[in-house]
Amino acid sequence: MRSYRKAASFIISILVLLLVLSACTGEGEPAAEPQSSNEPQQTGEPQATELAKTVGPYEVTEQPGTVYYEIFVRSFYDSDGDGIGDLNGVTAKLDYLQELGVGGIWLMPINSSPSYHGYDTTDYYAINPDYGTIDDLTNLLEEAHKRDIKVIMDLVVNHSSREHPWFQEALANPDSPYRSWYHFVSADEQTPSDNAAGSGSPWHNALGSKYLGIFWEGMPDFNFDEPKVREELIKIGQFWLEKGLDGFRLDAAKHIYGDFKSTVHSQEIQAANKAWWQEFRRGMDEVNPDAFLIGEVWDTTSVIGPYFDQALDSAFNFDLSERLLGAVREERDPDLAHTLGRVHAFYAQSSGGKFVDAPFLTNHDQNRVMTQLNGNVDHAKMAASLLLTLPGTPFVYYGEEIGMLGAKPDEYIREPMLWHADPAGGEGQTTWQASRYNAEAGETSVEAQLADEQSLLNHYRKLISWRNSETALQNGAIAEYKLTAANNKLSAYLRVTADDRLLVVHNLSGEAQQAELAASEQYGSFDTLLYATDNAAELQAGQLTIPPYSSVVIR
Repeated sequence: MRSYRKAASFIISILVLLLVLSACTGEGEPAAEPQSSNEPQQTGEPQATELAKTVGPYEVTEQPGTVYYEIFVRSFYDSDGDGIGDLNGVTAKLDYLQELGVGGIWLMPINSSPSYHGYDTTDYYAINPDYGTIDDLTNLLEEAHKRDIKVIMDLVVNHSSREHPWFQEALANPDSPYRSWYHFVSADEQTPSDNAAGSGSPWHNALGSKYLGIFWEGMPDFNFDEPKVREELIKIGQFWLEKGLDGFRLDAAKHIYGDFKSTVHSQEIQAANKAWWQEFRRGMDEVNPDAFLIGEVWDTTSVIGPYFDQALDSAFNFDLSERLLGAVREERDPDLAHTLGRVHAFYAQSSGGKFVDAPFLTNHDQNRVMTQLNGNVDHAKMAASLLLTLPGTPFVYYGEEIGMLGAKPDEYIREPMLWHADPAGGEGQTTWQASRYNAEAGETSVEAQLADEQSLLNHYRKLISWRNSETALQNGAIAEYKLTAANNKLSAYLRVTADDRLLVVHNLSGEAQQAELAASEQYGSFDTLLYATDNAAELQAGQLTIPPYSSVVIR
């Protein structure tokens, strides 16, 4: 069993945080991950933060960010004709990504692994031979950096593969020094069965004992109370930063100590998780103080916030993804500025103003956007418009920009990227598995959509180009803007920096809408139409006409 050692200073900080939150949190544990709430569970205004800038009548905490693109290398582009995507294939498509406008790439696991997905690592210092070599990665990094594209990779530190030599030795020899790197108990010992990461017991029998693996028996959890584990994992992170990577996406970040439902939300466990990531951050700072660390922490705002305290830069905003897709399906304003304003104020307080939000629509663990939207291209465009005009670092899952379909099991939300309109494929097309949802290709391909000015792909390129052209869209905070007459078909909010203010308005409906734009007492008037996804949009004497399923940006 894991012996959780108390870290007094961190517990004290958590207790202080809980006192702030106590007026709103009530009793009981937060909901399970899929039902987590995006509302911050606190009410007071945060103190002025390091990055907060007061200009005129308002204060703003900016969030410098860029658009990131998530790549499952196996499915992306095949450079050597074996049917499997590889690192050289990613390098071959850097011009495509640059033209899309992204400033960063997230590579799903590229370390050695016995699984197609790579989330069970057998060698943390090696590249999966299916994907190439360390030299291939070095070349990719050099070429990406020439194009001002940063590259982060998945780093899976919660667990290794059961085929990792460390675990194999620990399993075979109870006296091995690696035995304490994992959680072993005798086969007849009573152990908690309330798995915090899924259903079924997290304990697995093997050679007269049993070990902890909360995700799957093939993924034995590391014991982070063993100092040598922490030292080794920090050494691994430093190794890859020294190779030129710009940071990491940190898998299962809240489960380092959070193994059981009965304790995952306890003060002690949350403090221990935070303490580990602060230690990891210090280790990465020794190599690259600017390394970008983004964590997978699928939980409530009050749980996520402390991870921004000298630990993670960002955490994926799972609740926001549900809100965005729900809004476009229902064609109803999601009131983003009110919700995000409160969330971001809490995160700014937790981080000293250094956090960056990470909005997204879907990722490799969720049914694809176009499947959730029942193939409605207008709704998919509006989802993209919302995502790409929000603060932080938006993440786009590969194939999302061309409307690829996909539903669980996971293999079928990670199908081969469609470069060619011909269902037979062509140069670079991966074939590691047959497509279930995208077999016909055709219009759902890069080739077809590049040639269509009105395509989803060109819509993504347009919205990202707006973002890259306007500092307020790229780095600004979000603020509320109330239309003169309420209209739940329109979503309106401000993007604000110390030097600029932009009004963003989306028409989520299939009918043209009109709105009167009154001057804001705090932010002034907005009277210059900068960008519109539909040229029929008009702004005259404060009267905005916005066509169906379209967006405008106004200064």
